Amino acid sequence: MRYELLVASRYLRSRRKSAFISITTFFTAIGVMIGVAALTITIAVMNGFEANLRSRILSLTPQVQVVRYGAMSNYSEVQQAAEKIRGVTGADPFIIGQGMLTSKTAARGVVVRGIDPANPAAVSDLRRYLEQGNLASLNQPPAPAASPAPAASPAAAPTPLAGSIAIGEIVAGKLHVHLGDEVRLISPISVSGGEIKATSAPFRVSAIFLSGVQFIDETVIFMDLARAQAFFGRPRVVDGVQVHLANLDDTWQVTNELRKIFPFPPYRVRNWIEINLAASAGFAMLKRVYSLVLMLLIAVAAFNLVAMLIMVVMEKRKDIAILMTMGATRGAVRLIFIIKGLIVGAIGTIAGLVLGTAGCFTLAHYHFIHIPREIYGISTLPVAASPAAFAWVALAAMLLCFVAALYPARQASKQLPVEVIRWE
Repeated sequence: MRYELLVASRYLRSRRKSAFISITTFFTAIGVMIGVAALTITIAVMNGFEANLRSRILSLTPQVQVVRYGAMSNYSEVQQAAEKIRGVTGADPFIIGQGMLTSKTAARGVVVRGIDPANPAAVSDLRRYLEQGNLASLNQPPAPAASPAPAASPAAAPTPLAGSIAIGEIVAGKLHVHLGDEVRLISPISVSGGEIKATSAPFRVSAIFLSGVQFIDETVIFMDLARAQAFFGRPRVVDGVQVHLANLDDTWQVTNELRKIFPFPPYRVRNWIEINLAASAGFAMLKRVYSLVLMLLIAVAAFNLVAMLIMVVMEKRKDIAILMTMGATRGAVRLIFIIKGLIVGAIGTIAGLVLGTAGCFTLAHYHFIHIPREIYGISTLPVAASPAAFAWVALAAMLLCFVAALYPARQASKQLPVEVIRWE
């Protein structure tokens, strides 16, 4: 063992006359431990929220989409070309329209998304958030309307159903409808000559979903693609093709490949990062702010090392002088106190990582902290612990401890052996 390390470790041991310094060293390590544990748990929870929110948003909104200025009639070719790209799990054409959904007691503006229920890529994610019903009924023939009673007039005959739709739980609550109830969709469409007319048709609520993303649950409804094309007067055309990824890390690689195949103009390829740019940037900034605040907590604990090491330097002035008269260099004296600071920081950091790991495990397996499910879409804190995040926190904590130890170590190396021994 190098003598610098031997001396530094010896200074960590408690002696009766240096008990106060030992207690200060202990609480310094405790402070580093609490700061490291708090930062690792916070980052894990923030990553969990980000991953959960991203998963829920991207399940019901495009990950990568290919659109064309004007109508896209060759969507089958676009779909087949996209599915051949590495990292793509599937693609599905879609159509978007706006309208008003009405029930017997209320009305609400909605965005209609026409999808192909027979395409696994289109419904696999949505199926995870179904609360009631199923998506298979979206492309089934509509159930015939009930026959009117014999005494009813011909004008009272019910309008045949146009099909089935899936709506969000918030929409269902606002309209006061339940699974199997009938609603009417009204939408303006453009006809030849620039004339605008309204079209409407009754639909059956065959599925109710809850994604936990408010703007989706209160505005988006899903309809069979063929029925959406017929309802909005756009037969055999779609608005675009949505591309699903196996790994979101491949987002830009897939986007660039699609842009080579479908150049701009007339096509436009966008990914979820570009579509949700404000939300992604805002969440990243929030995570950086939280990390910075908690890093200051570690810094406060780490810089307690300054006071503790200065007290050690004052107490060990005679020992330092003897070492230097025996041939120890100023660099060796500096190294002794830097090693002592790093040992204290390492003990606190390791203990903090252990405590943070235990905290993440406890939060993930014992759901004792509950949050409003109506707001977040989940009822407990999500945890996504990352080894890279733990390593980053450990490295930052050790760097702060190293910086904190520099000044006391420099002051220790400036001691003059002759003056110290003379005054002692």
